[in-house]
Amino acid sequence: MWLGPEAGVKTNAPGAPCPGSFSARLAGLPPLQPLGPTSPALLRGPSAVAELLRRAPLGRAGGRAVPGAHHPLCPHSFEACEQTTDWLLSRTRQRPRIAVICGSGLGLLADTLQSSEAFSYSEIPNFPSSTVAGHAGQLVFGELQGKPCVCMKGRFHMYEGHPLWKVTFPVRVFKLLGVETLLVTNAAGGLAENYSPGDIMVIRDHVNLPGLAGLNPLLGPNEERFGPRFPALSNAYDKELRVRALEISEQLGYSAFVREGVYCMVGGPNFESVAEARMLRALGVDAVGMSTAPEVVVAKHCGLRVFGLSLITNTVVRDYDSEDSASHEAVLEASQARAAALQMLVTQLVGSIEP
Repeated sequence: MWLGPEAGVKTNAPGAPCPGSFSARLAGLPPLQPLGPTSPALLRGPSAVAELLRRAPLGRAGGRAVPGAHHPLCPHSFEACEQTTDWLLSRTRQRPRIAVICGSGLGLLADTLQSSEAFSYSEIPNFPSSTVAGHAGQLVFGELQGKPCVCMKGRFHMYEGHPLWKVTFPVRVFKLLGVETLLVTNAAGGLAENYSPGDIMVIRDHVNLPGLAGLNPLLGPNEERFGPRFPALSNAYDKELRVRALEISEQLGYSAFVREGVYCMVGGPNFESVAEARMLRALGVDAVGMSTAPEVVVAKHCGLRVFGLSLITNTVVRDYDSEDSASHEAVLEASQARAAALQMLVTQLVGSIEP
């Protein structure tokens, strides 16, 4: 990042700086007056940061209000979450205690809610939009098995261009709505040798590859009103709910296609190469997808109880001689074929959760 005396920002990419980036926030500040012929032509690194602080408007107690920091005008601040929460609470009679995030092609669960009230993502303040086929883009309130719930018909993904704080924004809103338990579902590719398309995997644990590479929704100043700086994830997926789900599966006669295993999130949007698939399997991964882990990280940070399900929609190719290949259309087709069983499993699980 380079800052010139004319207050313009020079980036490697042509055109305007990326919205929400440091450069974009800097470019939005009042123009800097020329500093004189003896001034350095360009500032870089720490000098640019110091200049941002110098030019930022004075805030409370004389502090500098840096654009994009955690303050009431920031789109991912506690106050922004409160604004969205207040808007929803003023428009629905429901007070949910359970939230469900529906993955690709799995939004039919929301259609079974009783006394439902639905809001398009586009009308909810601070909510991003879902752009992927199979994600309807609605927040639906209602009752499932007599339990007050809220369902996301469609989630947000990193590969859509959303920063991870935006991908996980609804989870923090759920916390402020009074939600105590989060159920996450996704469509995933099967890596384990005994997994087949149509299987349902109870998520025991996850490998968050973007998180290990430094892409974490908790980056930046910690918001203590949500949770601690360093949350533990050794018990990310609630053991009691996992055991109960396996018991319900047996009662429903689903044992032949319900598994328990480890899920891995990759960034996407491309499906995995053969070498990547082999590496993930060597790491002990049973199924792979492009979502879920960021929401779970934020949910645990907020103190929510978490349960996860993966619907295995395809077998990940791990053989160079194979002519098979994955496609999103095949994922949606497989989701629809097993959606009724997954819906029944989630419905029975929700009914078993004590208030």
